[in-house]
Amino acid sequence: MMKSITKFLSVFLGLLFIVSCAAKEAPQNKQGEKTEPDLTEEQLAKLETAYFASGCFWCTEAVFERVKGVKEVVSGYAGGDKPNPSYKEVASGSTEYAESVRVRYDSDVVSYRQLVKVFYGSHDPTQLNRQGPDVGKQYRSVIFYQNDEELAIAKEIKKKLEEAGKYKDPIVTKFTKYDQFYEAEDYHQGYYDAHPNDSYIVNVSKPKVEKFIKNFKHLLKEQYKD
Repeated sequence: MMKSITKFLSVFLGLLFIVSCAAKEAPQNKQGEKTEPDLTEEQLAKLETAYFASGCFWCTEAVFERVKGVKEVVSGYAGGDKPNPSYKEVASGSTEYAESVRVRYDSDVVSYRQLVKVFYGSHDPTQLNRQGPDVGKQYRSVIFYQNDEELAIAKEIKKKLEEAGKYKDPIVTKFTKYDQFYEAEDYHQGYYDAHPNDSYIVNVSKPKVEKFIKNFKHLLKEQYKD
């Protein structure tokens, strides 16, 4: 009985310290740790690129970093029109930008279709303009498609999920034509791995990453397997 009470109090106290992604200012003197080495221009030229938004980019980046065939994930801002937006501006909700990620991947190892499945399966696409404690259009669920093929794949997978009754509520993911992506400030890059004890990471990001690992073991990079 005492053990159960202690466990409950531990969880309860942990939840008290959950804050939204926008409410925290990360220490700017601490750089994120990349899980992949920097790519040369020649290597980059051989890769495909995809853009997604599914809530706080700390979570989204950490998920896609663990997908085999993904060579680089960068957190940033997409979906707006103001040049060079700052984190403060985007987090305030005063712009049209969404916290997003740019995913560079080897299409011989992982397909765009598989990345879209990871996208849908690693967040709640039925939440409108929010993800968990993060509320606002800057946290909306978006697939930024670059061509008709990507749009068709995104819509097809959404339709299959709806027909299968995967979610109780309708999927509200938006499909937005890709226009521009601005990289976020350095301290946001690799935030999940650089700050494992951060209360937001522990209580919000980690469960999302663990959900991905559980449901997409076949797409997990070797270094993240048990």
